[in-house]
Amino acid sequence: MNRRQFLKFNSPAAVPPSEGLKVTRRTNTGLDAYTASWNIDDKLHLLRRATFGPSQSDLNSFSGLTLEQTVDKLLDTSGIKINPPVNNYDNNIKDPNVAYGETWVNAPFTLELEFARKLSLKAWMWSLAANQTPTVYEKMLLFWHNHFAVEMTAVPIASAYYYYYKVIMDYAMGDFKTFTRQITVDPAMLFYLNGRLNSKNAPDENYARELQELFTLGKGPDSQYTEADVKAAARVLTGFNLNVTTTPVTSIFQAARHDTGDKVFSSFYGDAAIKGKTGINAGIDELNDLLDMIFKKEEVSKFICRKLYRFFVYYKIDENAESQVIEPLAKIFRDSNYEIKPVLKALFMSEHFFDTWNRACVIKDPLTHSVSLVRQFQIDFPKKTDHELLYKAYSFHAGYTALNQMDLGDPPSVAGWDAWHQLPLYHRSWITSDSLPKRNELQDYLLWIGHKIGTYTMKVDVWKITNQFSEPNNVNKLIDEACHFLLPMTLNTQQIADLKEILLPGGIPDYNWTEEYDAAVNPSYPNHATALDSVTLKLGYLFKRIMNLSEYQLS
Repeated sequence: MNRRQFLKFNSPAAVPPSEGLKVTRRTNTGLDAYTASWNIDDKLHLLRRATFGPSQSDLNSFSGLTLEQTVDKLLDTSGIKINPPVNNYDNNIKDPNVAYGETWVNAPFTLELEFARKLSLKAWMWSLAANQTPTVYEKMLLFWHNHFAVEMTAVPIASAYYYYYKVIMDYAMGDFKTFTRQITVDPAMLFYLNGRLNSKNAPDENYARELQELFTLGKGPDSQYTEADVKAAARVLTGFNLNVTTTPVTSIFQAARHDTGDKVFSSFYGDAAIKGKTGINAGIDELNDLLDMIFKKEEVSKFICRKLYRFFVYYKIDENAESQVIEPLAKIFRDSNYEIKPVLKALFMSEHFFDTWNRACVIKDPLTHSVSLVRQFQIDFPKKTDHELLYKAYSFHAGYTALNQMDLGDPPSVAGWDAWHQLPLYHRSWITSDSLPKRNELQDYLLWIGHKIGTYTMKVDVWKITNQFSEPNNVNKLIDEACHFLLPMTLNTQQIADLKEILLPGGIPDYNWTEEYDAAVNPSYPNHATALDSVTLKLGYLFKRIMNLSEYQLS
């Protein structure tokens, strides 16, 4: 789709349904190191993709760093500490076990409180992105939440869902193989994909199928596992269950429910056989054997690298990208024992990542749209000590994100959100005749009205963002810097002229803006009050026009 035409609402029929993995070559670049001059445009591109949109303070924190130093900083997650969600319930909801402002994640299951806790959890999940560190960590949380998808509505215990997300937080930047093992026996996953029901007398194939089809191997032409392999894997996974006597709920292995027979797999796996085991360690031992067998297939590394590519670079993978990016990335992944950081470093430092064709070509997902709006326009939140107001603010944004097709905690299916896997539309599915007006509505609401929570109002302060630019009284520099910061691509001459018309209607000379701006910021000027009102209004219309451009929806 042409970048400037992406707002045409495409139907699935607009793209041939036969569209698959391989498409016409669109680039010639690969994983060779990016050696062009490292400039602000490159930095903004990297930060737009690796984070949920950089604020000015984020940009400042990377000032003076080389590309490699910048990437290393993005990948350094060692100092990150995240507090769990807290009791922020409305005053009419009383928790006998958890004081206001304290975390509920280790509290006993309480039926009448679980809905309030889930709302707290959804707000908290949105806040992780909004309060992001200057690293790729929070973006990877979304990546893995989409990959190992679990629907919150299908998990009755809120704390179980928190601990599922805690597994994601613990392994987001680590060893994918160990990550897969931990998520396999996670209580929320055992509940969601019926692992708790899987026993030798009634094998359940649900997780065994998704483990291969969605979590490790994918369903491409080189993933030739069979139905018999699914059945054999299901037998391996028998015996895991939920221990509801613990707080929080944990997983348990029940040896009496485990199939102790040998499990034989197809020629795709080299006719491998997993020896049936007995005893309390049989379940985890056979699970390890199963993962060892699966991870011997190179397709695992390719599948995950393709998903990373679609998430961070572009939704289509052409023949060049497959051979020059995916395959070498997959080798790095395997050679690094499935550690994720070396893969991301190679990708973020590559010629391909900075290729012109890979810039400003991805539609912002709803979370990136809402968070980048808040961070770029420096919208303040209530004090962190006022949990009720703060979480209401988070909930407001999480609610808007949900209205725009991304309900955090509730991906639409075990396959995650359509935009990252569903052909033919992929990321174009984020923009519809319903979602685009909602995006504009949020932008206008925060710009003109603000969201009132108690005595606090979340609202764009046009002066706050304007003051970060070098010469806001210079109309041309102001427009140039504002567009450069807020948009991922250069506007054409007519678009620039339209923006200038907002500040200087009727084509009046540039110095008029300088005079009016200087009067607005200097209380000693006789026309200060009038100029202040006029400039404030014009700045509001300037930012509104920029946010209403189709380019603003791109990353």
